[in-house]
Amino acid sequence: MAVLNVNGKAVEHNAEPDTPLLWVLREQLGLTGTKYGCGISQCGACTVHVDGAATRACGVPVSAVADKKIMTVEALAANGTLNKIQAAWVALDVPQCGYCQSGMVMAATALLAANPKPTDADIDAAMTNICRCGTYQQVREAIHAAAKA
Repeated sequence: MAVLNVNGKAVEHNAEPDTPLLWVLREQLGLTGTKYGCGISQCGACTVHVDGAATRACGVPVSAVADKKIMTVEALAANGTLNKIQAAWVALDVPQCGYCQSGMVMAATALLAANPKPTDADIDAAMTNICRCGTYQQVREAIHAAAKA
């Protein structure tokens, strides 16, 4: 058994070292908020934080994060209160189908942690997640609203 630090807890898993982090989170740890989208680190549906940085979990072998702090979308409202990004997402009705939104929320949370007052250009550069519904304008509005909160 190997150990990961996920959402502030030491958790055991028995995956092979080259198994993508995404599959350990979803299949072994039951953290299904992190979604499978493309499997090639392009769409961002699987975005988590690794040591605070937005990271696409489908492209990272679990062995590469053994000594790092991993945070999934489940940790953002762990105390029952939405974080400011989640609250802005709800207030501005950002999701349509919602599938990509956990990855979007994680990317936006990392952006605001690194840059509390992002410009439109900063948001465009950081938010490379793909949304098939095309909610990019609402995402930008929500990030600006969260930055003001």
